[in-house]
Amino acid sequence: MSKRVALVTGGSRGIGFGVACELARSGFDLAINGRRDASEVAIAISTLESLGAAALYVRGDVSITDDHRAMLESTRTRFGRLDALVNNAGVAPDVRADILDATPESFERLMRINLQGPYFLTQAAARWMIELKSPGVIVNVSSISATVVSVNRGDYCVSKAGVAMATQLWAARLAEFGIDVYEVRPGVIATDMTAGVKEKYDTLFEQGLALEKRWGTPQDVGRCVATLCRRELSYATGQVITIDGGLTMRRL
Repeated sequence: MSKRVALVTGGSRGIGFGVACELARSGFDLAINGRRDASEVAIAISTLESLGAAALYVRGDVSITDDHRAMLESTRTRFGRLDALVNNAGVAPDVRADILDATPESFERLMRINLQGPYFLTQAAARWMIELKSPGVIVNVSSISATVVSVNRGDYCVSKAGVAMATQLWAARLAEFGIDVYEVRPGVIATDMTAGVKEKYDTLFEQGLALEKRWGTPQDVGRCVATLCRRELSYATGQVITIDGGLTMRRL
């Protein structure tokens, strides 16, 4: 097959689906990963196909290494190649707890899914990309929480800070093989994950939380990720692109 292929974890909803749609519009075929039953993502797959992509749903849990192998093998069987990996799947704490009250169980869950999962999926995907001997791209979708402190969800912040370092590590290791690695750091994005704090952030945006007085959208993030996967940002491996409407810009 001549079309480029991308694997997007958590690609059937939220930011991941926004990324997948933009990649489909950019001419990629897609392997979409998630934990839900295939029947629950049928509409998402149909939408991607309507945008011109051949779309494969590969069910699996990013926190389980054996599932990584299954995801990649399904992608290999269907498409025979992998040009881009987008590590998007991630979770927030089930309960936002002050770090004085936080539990080891919550911390371990977030580390397994948000950090350990993409770290070792990147390892497996990179080995395949090296075997293919063609330039590849890996994009880690992180968060401004990699550097912005939220003491009521410290486990999430630490997991995203780990992703930031992992991005640099993989960029350094894979450069010799022509594989570019980037981190995309979204700000406050309107998804099902943030629906519970909509009223709070509606008010904060009106009060000037960000330079752009609006929520970010999955499409905002998707356009950035698609640009990277198309290899339109050259000589910049290891870099961080922040999509937050100017929220984290220092101002007086």
